[in-house]
Amino acid sequence: MRERYNEQLHALNDSLIQMGALCEVAISTAMKLLLDEDESMKAKVSAADNEIDQMEREIEQSCMKLLLLQHPMANDLRAISSALKMISDMERIGDQASDIAELAPHVSHSAVKTKIHLKEMAVAAIGMVTDSIDSFVRRDLELAHKVMESDDVVDNYFNQIKAELIKILSTGTEDGESCIDLLMVAKYLERIGDHAENIAEWVEFSITGVHKSGELKERERERS
Repeated sequence: MRERYNEQLHALNDSLIQMGALCEVAISTAMKLLLDEDESMKAKVSAADNEIDQMEREIEQSCMKLLLLQHPMANDLRAISSALKMISDMERIGDQASDIAELAPHVSHSAVKTKIHLKEMAVAAIGMVTDSIDSFVRRDLELAHKVMESDDVVDNYFNQIKAELIKILSTGTEDGESCIDLLMVAKYLERIGDHAENIAEWVEFSITGVHKSGELKERERERS
């Protein structure tokens, strides 16, 4: 019975790795569609998003079976409940990659996208997603903390891109609508970073039993 249970836990980890990899594919292909105008990427983004949605349902079912039939204790219980939270964030990452892909045609002829730090921001956001999933599978608290700290990097890129777009708009030589669309792309990347940070926080909970939001509330109670 225990051997079967361990196999199910390993299968859950494998599924999370696969879902995380699909998130990386969805973001990178959406950005390739937007920056390189590679139309072949459009179908790949949609397919990845659909597969992410399907995996969310499958992993949710697996987690519920483990919770209801195996009655996991302590660490395993936290890991399974954390996985349920994490897949929700990964599903949103897939949605936001699709949102980026939808904006791609609106900036297809804009030179502005080559003048701002959009590619660098995407690389940072994808790195956060990769590391957040790796930290869960490896039960690596240090890596989870690195992801949380990396959110500041992605946020800084967003602020930098916003400033760059404002400066470009002030010249009056570029299409304002394209600038707004590119700001939305940057906002979606910022949200992807936030979801990766959420995943890392649930990794921390799965290891320590303490969730960042709960810890902050406790500190607020102590100060009041």
